[in-house]
Amino acid sequence: MQYSVLDLAPVPEGFDVAQALRNTTDLAQEAERLGFHRYWLAEHHNMPGIASAATSVLIGHVAAHTKTIRVGAGGIMLPNHAPLAIAEQFGTLAALHGDRIDLGLGRAPGGDHAVYQALRRVGSDDFPGAVAELIGYLGPRRESAAVRALPGEASHVPVWILGSSLYGAQLAAHFGLPYAFASHFAPDALEQAIEIYRRTFRPSEHLSAPRFMLAANVFAAQTDEAGAYLRTSMQQAFARMRSGTRGKLPRPVDDIDAVIGVGLRRSVDQMMQVSATGSPSKVRQELADIIARYQPDEIILTSQIHDHAARKRSLTIAAEVMKTLEPALV
Repeated sequence: MQYSVLDLAPVPEGFDVAQALRNTTDLAQEAERLGFHRYWLAEHHNMPGIASAATSVLIGHVAAHTKTIRVGAGGIMLPNHAPLAIAEQFGTLAALHGDRIDLGLGRAPGGDHAVYQALRRVGSDDFPGAVAELIGYLGPRRESAAVRALPGEASHVPVWILGSSLYGAQLAAHFGLPYAFASHFAPDALEQAIEIYRRTFRPSEHLSAPRFMLAANVFAAQTDEAGAYLRTSMQQAFARMRSGTRGKLPRPVDDIDAVIGVGLRRSVDQMMQVSATGSPSKVRQELADIIARYQPDEIILTSQIHDHAARKRSLTIAAEVMKTLEPALV
């Protein structure tokens, strides 16, 4: 099973965006060394704790500082952009870095209503139509077309549909595209989305059989207690989002219930239920359980951890765990 990394380029409390981007570069190089298959970055706006807003730019930077790992978007929020512009951007990335570039597409704005207005939503509200238009620009040469993506045309950059609801599953199945579910923060519709995607999938020139990627949080450390401690940064971040508070990725705390309250912590834990937290043996068991339950074709792991060194250790443990799981998954 291929395993990959989803990075939101977190900006930890006490640090700035420049350091966050250096951390992303370093983490991508470590992920490549550890054997991860993909390194994806996601478009978010107006969020002090996330530095990946200019996603295409950051993908180019990461690709330039790595050699073999696939680099891509998980994802680009297509309604924020003209399909032609995204085709040109990713066509340029493919021209520079070869067959290492992925393009995951989502339909949310990647921010709140103020972001929606500030972006002026240059794309079409017809998301399926915009996806089809974009795929057309990346497809075979069309010498007679009035508008061509140059670069982009004939690049055949792989397109994924991303989602956290049944809509994305239906759309990916309709187009015959691979599908990635945001189960690391929105797991409620996960099982139903997988079933719909696999049952209604229509083979296409892009893909002959359904390909489903599951996203999971990983907070791995030497002990269960240390892993739970690292997890508290993400728990606080989600709790703040629930209350409409934005900020950088919080420092971990010893007693999460004392900071956000038992009720809110339970709600946050429901959002984060597709997670593996703790020592290597506990993370191995929890990842094995997730894979056995949902049967993904790929898994993409995200570790929103305040301390960069601890985040790299978590990634190392996750890679070692996935290697030990591989014989059991064959």
